[in-house]
Amino acid sequence: MDFPYVREPLLFVDLETTGANFATDRIIEIGFVEVDQQGVREWSSLVNPGMPVSDFITGLTGISTAMVSSSPEFETLVPIILEKLRGRLLVAHNARFDYTFLKREFKRLGVEFRMPNLCTVKLSRKLFPQHHRHNLDSLVERHDIAAGDRHRALADARILWKLWQCWHESLPSEDIHSAIDVISGCPELPPQIDATLIEDLPESPGAYALYAEDGSVLVVKRSANIRQQVLKHFAVTKRDTALWRDIRLVKWRESAGELGARLNELELGSAAPGPADELCSWQLVEHGKGDFRPQLVFADKVDFARANDLFGLYRNRREAGVALRKLADVHNLCPKLIGLEEGASGEACRAVKHKSCRGGCCGQEKLSLHSARLMTALAKFRLNRWPYEGPVALVEWDKFGLRADYHLIDNWRYLGTVHDEAALHECLLNRRETAFAPEIYRIINKHLKAGKVRVLPLFRPTLS
Repeated sequence: MDFPYVREPLLFVDLETTGANFATDRIIEIGFVEVDQQGVREWSSLVNPGMPVSDFITGLTGISTAMVSSSPEFETLVPIILEKLRGRLLVAHNARFDYTFLKREFKRLGVEFRMPNLCTVKLSRKLFPQHHRHNLDSLVERHDIAAGDRHRALADARILWKLWQCWHESLPSEDIHSAIDVISGCPELPPQIDATLIEDLPESPGAYALYAEDGSVLVVKRSANIRQQVLKHFAVTKRDTALWRDIRLVKWRESAGELGARLNELELGSAAPGPADELCSWQLVEHGKGDFRPQLVFADKVDFARANDLFGLYRNRREAGVALRKLADVHNLCPKLIGLEEGASGEACRAVKHKSCRGGCCGQEKLSLHSARLMTALAKFRLNRWPYEGPVALVEWDKFGLRADYHLIDNWRYLGTVHDEAALHECLLNRRETAFAPEIYRIINKHLKAGKVRVLPLFRPTLS
C-alpha cells in the first residue's frame, strides 16, 4: 500500500487515565493506530489501574471501575506495547501528556522508556497559525472529521489518523514535513547536561531552578510551562553566557496553580529566612493609660503566628530600626518615645528643636495623640494572626479540574504538599518543625485574602 504522506512508520496514540496527575494517576485505556507502507492496523485495551475510577472520569469516558477491574494490568501488556512502539514516531494530541504517562508506567516497572514523539497540537498551530483553537474538538469541527465515540482511546487515535490524512490532502507534504522538522528539532544543551533532560521536562505549570557545580542557584523561576521556559535558557544566542558555562543541574516541581508554583519556587531557590533568632517584629505595648510604644520582639521568643499587635517583619535589629525611623520622619513621631533615642523622662528629644517631633516627650503633646499617630503609621504593616484553630489544607486545582494540590499549612508554616485528602494525615504525622518564614507568610496571606483557594480545616493528629 502506498501512503505518500507517511515518511516513516507512525503510531497514533491516545490514552484515557484516572486523572491528569502524572505522579498519582494511572492509565485505564490505550488506543493505537499503526500506519506504515504495509497498511493500517488498530489495537486497544482497557487497563486495570489498581485504583478506583472517579465518577468524573466515568462521566467523561464511559469507563467505570467495574469495567477495568477485570482488565489486564499495564505490566501484563508491556510486551505488546513495546512491540508496537518499536521503530515508530509516536503521534498524539498534547503528546507530552500521553508520552509522560507511558514513561511513568514503564518507570514503575524499572523500564527506561524513550522514543521520538510529535504533538498534533503544536503541528496544528504551526500549519494553521490563523486559528486560535487547536483542541481536538475544534479540529474535528474545522476539518469535518467523523469523530465516533469521543474520549475513548481508540476512537481518538483514529481521529488523529484522519486528521493527518486531511492535512496531507489540503497542504503540500513538503510544508508538513518542514513543520514537523521544526517542531521536533531539539535545542543543543550544554555538554555537561544530560541530553535526556529534554525528554523529562514537563509541559506544565510549576517552578524550576538551575544550579552550578557547587550547588548555588543560578536561576530560579516559576512558569506556566516548565519545559518551554527551561529550554529558552539553552537557545543558540545563550551559548556564550556564564549560565551556559556554569550550569550543572536542573530541578523542577510541577504544581496545580500559582500558590503551588510560588511555594515550589521558594523551596527550589532555598529562599528561606535567616536564623530564627534574627527575625524580628515591632509589638505595641501599653506603658501607661493610652500610652502605646513599640517594642522589638524576636521569633525565637515569640510565636509570630499567635502574638497580638505585631507590625512588620525584619531580618535583624538594624533593619527594624531603619524602618521605624523612616516612619518617625514621615509621621512626626518622637524618637525618644519609640525607643530610638535615650534621655531622661520629661526631657525634650533632639527632634523637638527641628520641629519633627510634636513634643510628646516633654508634655507638649498628649501621649494618647502620639500613640494614635503611631498606630496609624504602623497599621498597614500589621501581621495577621493565624485565623484557624489548627492546621489547614489549601486546596488548589489545575485549570482542567483534574489535578489537585493540598498545601498543608499550620501557623503560617508550610508543611508540605500532597495530592489527595488521604495523604494529609500522614503528612501531619511526619511534619517537620520549621521556623516562621516571612515569604511563606506573605504568600499564604495573599492567597487567603484573594479567596482563590479552598480552605480545608484539619485536626492535629495525636501521637500515641
